[in-house]
Amino acid sequence: MPHRNKAITKDAQDKLTPMVVLQDFIEGNSRFVRDEVHTIDHKALITQTTESQHPKAIVLSCIDSRVPVELIFDQTIGDIFVARVAGNFENTDILGSMEYSCKVAGSKLVFVLGHESCGAIKAACDHVELGNITSMLNNIQPAVKKSEGEVKGKHNSSNTEFVDKTIENNVKLTIQRIREKSPILNQMEKDGEIKIVGGVYHISRGKVMML
Repeated sequence: MPHRNKAITKDAQDKLTPMVVLQDFIEGNSRFVRDEVHTIDHKALITQTTESQHPKAIVLSCIDSRVPVELIFDQTIGDIFVARVAGNFENTDILGSMEYSCKVAGSKLVFVLGHESCGAIKAACDHVELGNITSMLNNIQPAVKKSEGEVKGKHNSSNTEFVDKTIENNVKLTIQRIREKSPILNQMEKDGEIKIVGGVYHISRGKVMML
């Protein structure tokens, strides 16, 4: 198995391109699926990143415990920023975190990661109302409405096709809103400094499918 004992330096980060980082993610996920991930010298990486960090990407993920972001992409200490919220949607704080990651800290990739069998998506499909969960799920409703016009049958969580389509639409609409709401990230992408992409993690197989 490959071994990691060197953290990303500023020079190494500067040499990365968005496509190189994306390919690294894809290859890392393939290693995860094959159960051939890197062995990690955590102590060495902790020492090297104590004073600074130069992550290659930021991932917006759901909070789901079955989606350990660093593991599924075979990344480790110092490699990636991770923002997590149930339903992996953007808000002002997450947009600010993305802008910091890319514009200030030099990351090359924004990856919006949805996942199979997402409880937040199912709850949004069922229009669940409960405490602060109600307002949280409102962020996912645009994806639910889009799916209602694309999938036949029942428009609730009992319809697996409807849920799966909503998971995909939520990722796509989140990417669209990131570009609309963040002139900084939008311009960086236009200038080729970053890429904004998305995918869906299939928890049953360990595989990330790009959208």
